[in-house]
Amino acid sequence: MAIDLKRLLSLVLILATPAVFAQDVGTPTDETLKQAAERPYSPYAGGAVPNRVYWGDTHLHTSFSMDAGAFGNRLGPEDAYRFARGEEVRATAGGRARLARPLDFLVVADHSDNMGFFPDMNAGDPDILSDAKGREWYDKIQAGEGVAVAYEIIDSFSRGTFPDALMYWPDGTAYRSSWEKTIAAAEKYNEPGRFTAFIGYEWTSQVPPGQNLHRVVVYRDGADKARQTVPATTYSPQGSTDPEYLWQILQAYEDKTGGNVLAIAHNGNLSNGLMFPEINHVTGKRVTKEYVETRAKWEPLYEVTQIKGDGETHPFLSPNDEFADYGTWDKGNLNLSEPKTDDMLLHEYARSALQLGLQLEDRLGTNPYKFGMVGSTDSHTSLATADDDNFFGKHSGSEPGPQRMEHPFAQFGELAILGWETLASGYAAVWAEDNTREALFDAMARKETYATTGPRMLVRFFGGWEFEDADTKTRQPAAVGYRKGVPMGGDLSSAPDGAAPTFLVAALKDPIGANLDRVQVVKGWVDDDGERQERIYDVAVSDDRVIGEDGRATAPVGNTVDLESATWSNTIGATEMITVWQDPDFDPGLRAFYYVRVLEIPTPRWTAHDAKFYGVDLVAGDSGIHQERAYTSPIWYTP
Repeated sequence: MAIDLKRLLSLVLILATPAVFAQDVGTPTDETLKQAAERPYSPYAGGAVPNRVYWGDTHLHTSFSMDAGAFGNRLGPEDAYRFARGEEVRATAGGRARLARPLDFLVVADHSDNMGFFPDMNAGDPDILSDAKGREWYDKIQAGEGVAVAYEIIDSFSRGTFPDALMYWPDGTAYRSSWEKTIAAAEKYNEPGRFTAFIGYEWTSQVPPGQNLHRVVVYRDGADKARQTVPATTYSPQGSTDPEYLWQILQAYEDKTGGNVLAIAHNGNLSNGLMFPEINHVTGKRVTKEYVETRAKWEPLYEVTQIKGDGETHPFLSPNDEFADYGTWDKGNLNLSEPKTDDMLLHEYARSALQLGLQLEDRLGTNPYKFGMVGSTDSHTSLATADDDNFFGKHSGSEPGPQRMEHPFAQFGELAILGWETLASGYAAVWAEDNTREALFDAMARKETYATTGPRMLVRFFGGWEFEDADTKTRQPAAVGYRKGVPMGGDLSSAPDGAAPTFLVAALKDPIGANLDRVQVVKGWVDDDGERQERIYDVAVSDDRVIGEDGRATAPVGNTVDLESATWSNTIGATEMITVWQDPDFDPGLRAFYYVRVLEIPTPRWTAHDAKFYGVDLVAGDSGIHQERAYTSPIWYTP
């Protein structure tokens, strides 16, 4: 074989080349390694910055809840987790159901009072059937009279006349068995990094004659700690409807286990003025320093939107807000036994509560209503559905069907809330480092969350003193947002001389949803006279519309909805919006809060989808069209 001397010589020269030539292509030195460790090129390295939003439902009921079971729900916690993870299940009414996109996390929040009673009764538990009333209820259910039984059971429980012999008391074997099954289901379906199944429950305080003070309790912990105690209940003598009792139970849990829990209040719109008090309804006196400090500790979030109405604000409270009248439930309390009056509204809605919190902070030193925002369903079907084209209703009696729009959700005398008035709402969005109980809980505790009425638009909101227009050019606003400011849920203070706060706001449409109409900043403050004030600024609008000198868009976005086909066209609106906005009316001496509201273009409601599918008409009073939205947690300014 002939030898190619030229090739051989070339090879020898390559192998003999001094190592110094390798440094020409970037061999790391001690200095470059030090720089990389201090500030890596990759903005996502290290996990210090939450770079993903996780979607979930913090408030879902299964057949373990007494009212859900009474209305026919036969799907338990395992079914709920399977559905949330994206599996297809068969709903109680028989229809097949599946989410368009799986959720990232779920809290099964069954009512703590009488937890697990209905699955046992439906199974013919001997202890229940040995009681005369238990046997009567069981026989009626078997005869197809379950709805009548449901109303009787709920009514007797609300009046405090539920039979003691049938009550599942927290210290009893049957109750502990139900709680253990709840925990076991969460443990079975919790898969860190892929899907988070939180352990939780709902403490269902209903102050006579029906004022709603409900809270969902969420555990950061697993079974080893959660099973060391049982949930707080409301039924006397082993429970109480006083929120301060709940906070004592939460403190006792943490003291015993070393674990962590938080509580999320909801449906202030059904509390008839008790949800965000200045006067403690238990004592009849002004709330104390201890009350505001304790509430601030345990309740970092508020569920601002869900099936039973939207709780951001009310037209009476915000007469200059044309988008205030969304999903409004203002007829009465939870069971409609007491009509609503205007003086109650101030203490029921998130925006006014945020203002009240500023006033209480001035007086007591702590803001008890310094909460972030989440949405959730409060569905009692075990199905976490918040999409208008896939809505399975409040309970199993209102699953898809041609009459459900007219079916009463609640009725008391002449007052009634009909099925069409329920919302297909909502979801909780959480900015976190990872999909685990710990990371999601910590993000909720620091309020880096936002609520949507169902769509999965992405929203970023940062506040600081140095944001500028150039910061809007990035495709990752968080990179500059965390470096120059604080995220939603954060605090600003110590305003530089002559400076006003600047805010970096970014919104991206739901990939399979509607385009965006506008992005707004809602500001609330307390003026020099101690009076509550609010103002809305349109900070980004679509379709080349103009924002006037008053800070508002000069024209509406338009409407492309075709009701007959229950469709719309994304020929209007924007796919994304990003801007830097500076408060033009800033007073460095006044406490204030800012949050973002993102509005979609008009789309069909679930009622329009029902009307098309079943060939029925919309109910009088229902346009069949709405503008879905997101609400971020606020950023607070404190002098």
